[in-house]
Amino acid sequence: MGITNQFRDDLLAAVPSLRAFGLSLTSRGDRADDLVQETLMKAWRYHTSFQPGTNMRAWLFTILRNEFYTQLRKRKREVEDADGVYSNKVGIQGDQESHLDMADLTLALAKLPEDQREAIVLVGASGFSYEEAAEICGCAVGTIKSRVNRARNRLAEILQIEPDDRPGARKSSTQGDEMDSGA
Repeated sequence: MGITNQFRDDLLAAVPSLRAFGLSLTSRGDRADDLVQETLMKAWRYHTSFQPGTNMRAWLFTILRNEFYTQLRKRKREVEDADGVYSNKVGIQGDQESHLDMADLTLALAKLPEDQREAIVLVGASGFSYEEAAEICGCAVGTIKSRVNRARNRLAEILQIEPDDRPGARKSSTQGDEMDSGA
């Protein structure tokens, strides 16, 4: 069976999400691009193993994740840059605050264990449900929920964000009263 236009269109539509996931895993644009390219090549080559009507994004994310771990095993002999010394010398920091915030988040994500980083990116940034993320990672839904929770708490700790400062956090009634009274 040949490749359909729908398959091709769905594949192309997933590229930005795949790249974002690749960046979260590698913290390097060139390696993320390589991961995405290899993912697309494998998806194209093995398109007959995709079951129409199932979640293509989850299938592609699984291919990318597996490729990442394959490449990681191959790179055991390379010099690691776990603390970001080399990669920090390459990039130029933007002069707008949002660029700095994003850089801080990227560095904080890099400090998370791989399983937690993977879970929070799948659920928090890529929009997958806990169930879909569990399927992609090959683990239980409760495990994904736990990893996401630990990742959120660790990111808040690394970024020095207080519970009330987190996006979507509710202010207590006394804080709201102080704000209303102009205090």
